[in-house]
Amino acid sequence: MIIILLGAPGAGKGSQAELLVKRYNIPHISTGDIFRDNFKNETPIGKLAKEYIDKGQLVPDSLTNDIVRERLSAKDVSNGFILDGYPRNINQAEALDKILKRFGWEITRVINIATPLDLLVKRISGRRVCSNCGAVYHIENKKTKHEGICDICFNPVVQREDDNEQTVLTRIKIYEEQTKDLIDYYNEKGLLSNVSGITIPQTDKEVVEILGE
Repeated sequence: MIIILLGAPGAGKGSQAELLVKRYNIPHISTGDIFRDNFKNETPIGKLAKEYIDKGQLVPDSLTNDIVRERLSAKDVSNGFILDGYPRNINQAEALDKILKRFGWEITRVINIATPLDLLVKRISGRRVCSNCGAVYHIENKKTKHEGICDICFNPVVQREDDNEQTVLTRIKIYEEQTKDLIDYYNEKGLLSNVSGITIPQTDKEVVEILGE
């Protein structure tokens, strides 16, 4: 089973992916997580990608395609996987098609999580992340037990540089501009399904109806 999750930043792709991992026992591949690992380790790719992300811009396709190609060569994806944050545009979708063809794989479904703009901004600008282990919290919906301290490793939680409101609005605008054609691309292939992104339970209910238990 190969599932692609589409949705603007803050739509809940990560939360939905966690539920799909448990349900189908396949890995969750997030380009955002891959890049952040590179940031943490200060790799050349990480430093280059961070310059774009800190400005609210998308990482160039060639860099993203190379990272995804490498990740899909790993053994743990042989029974399927969930893609979150990739592809973001037609160029990336066509690159993914070539990767999948090489391995003889086919996309099961493309799930587009549609969420109102005001809710997206509220979710992202209120997000906080542990500076050490990466655990994710929210100032309203998922507070830490002790203010500003991670529940898991007890290190400080911080707001990512790209999670401030102005950068969030820029990211959403870029996302919408670049993914409009992508949504049409998968819709024409008969692979696209739209679901509500207002609450996690509602999103999951609609996804299960599409994919099955």
